[in-house]
This record gives sequence, structure tokens and C-alpha cells, in this order.
Amino acid sequence: MIKMTGLFLIGLAAAAFAADAPAPASKAFDQQLKMIESELVPLAEAMPADKYDFAPKQGEFATVRTFGQQVAHIAAVIYLCSASVLGEPVPKEAGKGENGPPTLKTKEDYVKYLKASFVYGHKAMNSVTAGNLLENIKSPFGDGDVPRVSMVTAPVWHSFDHYGQIVVYARMNGVIPPASRK
Repeated sequence: MIKMTGLFLIGLAAAAFAADAPAPASKAFDQQLKMIESELVPLAEAMPADKYDFAPKQGEFATVRTFGQQVAHIAAVIYLCSASVLGEPVPKEAGKGENGPPTLKTKEDYVKYLKASFVYGHKAMNSVTAGNLLENIKSPFGDGDVPRVSMVTAPVWHSFDHYGQIVVYARMNGVIPPASRK
């Protein structure tokens, strides 16, 4: 009886300790990527197809990317950073550079490309461990080697930066961002 009680208490203590254990690094970073994905994809889906070529033209906006080009750029950077994190070549479907493939023409093309970039991004986020987070990896932006954590965080902050821009594009076209409708 004492042995059983002792084993039970040890098991209970182990369970309590496990419940307090911090989440793995991969889960924390993947949650951040899911957060921007949950705002960005619905916005890309909400913008009417005929507005994917829209870009403001007044004042300092004269040379900015169109809505579709912004979506493609966000996705391309997710691909670039994710390949770096994984130590893989950039997938062929990502296109070359930071603007995505030139084959993107329709809203459906852009949304599909964006969603695929997030699938690849989640693969990268789930490869992160506390042990590899500070390892140096090759930067896809020509900066030599950088700590992996810098490429793990880039898809999130970069996507939010451009999300803010395309929210303005959407509102200029009468589209209330889905995140603002909640």
C-alpha cells in the first residue's frame, strides 16, 4: 500500500511538473504565425478580385505595389525565411526574389500562393527548438549568416507590416477588414 501511494504521489508530482513545463519554442513561434495568418488570409479573401490591381496613386503612393503584389510579396518573404530556417533551397513554387512568381494573375492565384506559403511557414516554425534557435543560418537577404531566431521572427513582423498597408488599400475600396468586423 505504501509503495502504491508513493508511486501515485510521484506520478501526480510528475504530471503537475509537466503541466508547468514551458511550451516548446516551435509552438510559441507557430502560434505567432497562426495569428497573422488568421488576419491576412481572410483579408486577401475579402478583397474583390477586380481590386487586386489596385494601388493608391496620390502623392507618395505613386510607386507602391498593388494589393495583389503586396500579397505576393508577403508570401514570398514567408517562403524565403522559412527555407532559411529549414536549411532548404527555396521551393520552386515560391518564385525568385521577394515578389513571388510572375504567373500570379488572379485573386485565386494570389490567395492559393499565400495559403501555401503559410503551410511552408508552419513547417519551418515547427522545426525550431530551444537548442537550434541561436544557431547561425544563411540569410536569404544577402546578409551572410544570422541567428535562426531572426529568420523565425521575420515572417510575422514583416507580414504585419504589409498587412497594415493592405488594410488601407481594402478600406480605400470600401472593404472592412474581417478582423475589424469581430
